[in-house]
Amino acid sequence: MQAVRYHEHGDASVLQVDEVSDPSPDADEVVLSVAAAGVNPVDTYFREGSYEPFTLPMIPGVDAAGVVESVGDDVDGFDVGDRAIATGLGSAHLGGYAERVAVPTDRVAHLSDGVDLVEAGAAGVAAVTAWRALIDHAGLQPTEHCLIHGGSGGVGHAAVQIAKAAGATVVTTAAPRYHARLESLGSDVVLDYDRTDLADAVRDASDGGVDVTLDHRLDDYLQFDADVAAHEGRVVGIGENDPVVGFENDSPARGKDLRFQFMSMFNTPRLAEPLERVATLLDDGALSVEVEQTYSLENAAAAQTSVMTDSFLGKLAITP
Repeated sequence: MQAVRYHEHGDASVLQVDEVSDPSPDADEVVLSVAAAGVNPVDTYFREGSYEPFTLPMIPGVDAAGVVESVGDDVDGFDVGDRAIATGLGSAHLGGYAERVAVPTDRVAHLSDGVDLVEAGAAGVAAVTAWRALIDHAGLQPTEHCLIHGGSGGVGHAAVQIAKAAGATVVTTAAPRYHARLESLGSDVVLDYDRTDLADAVRDASDGGVDVTLDHRLDDYLQFDADVAAHEGRVVGIGENDPVVGFENDSPARGKDLRFQFMSMFNTPRLAEPLERVATLLDDGALSVEVEQTYSLENAAAAQTSVMTDSFLGKLAITP
């Protein structure tokens, strides 16, 4: 089969298409014929060497979706021909930028016939991160106010829809060109993140304070999150540009009894569980993953460059 691999760490130019042996499933694995694999910033971190994959050469790609081609001896619940979504690959397991991928059953879930496989292939890490942040960690409740920074991003646009499905009032930030599309995805209020009165606008949109905040840039917004939070608000942090993160003034956080949770999707005990929730939302139409562009295996380098440098709403995907 054909697969994208990097034989050494470096920039996107180290990605190449190789002819490799088809995977055979271990006892607890299924092999998927890959319809699509999401392109995520984390894929580039493994390629660059910021994160260490388990082997070199390495096939990148945290996400995949496709059709089951074979199953391991101990697999129960999956059959050849089933449609499935997977995530949590590309680190301790070979990734999804390939014609086929072997996936342990603890990180794969069934897809119904009505779910688009390209959309599902792009969903994994973004939608699972959003679900884990808002539902598992923050315990978002109906009628609460939820602030999602960066609503046009992969995680952000999934989080807008998950928060709406949970019955929350959704406030998000984005560049003006994305406001109408985010409103169509379920955001009640979309604010330009460059406006000088952003904190006041968030408070006005949330009846005085935000119950749950999803923050993808803690180095920029941690103080802001505390300032706009409601009493006993919850802030979930999923990333930052600069790892040095802190408060200028922690009084708002202490004075409101705020709870902060920093998380990584890779710490999920069993990824199949939130993946099942994501698959249900996709099937119900409560979640749609906006795929801005698809790329062939040969153009994986361009895809990884774009995911780090270009502005777009939603996700990119590799379609082998």
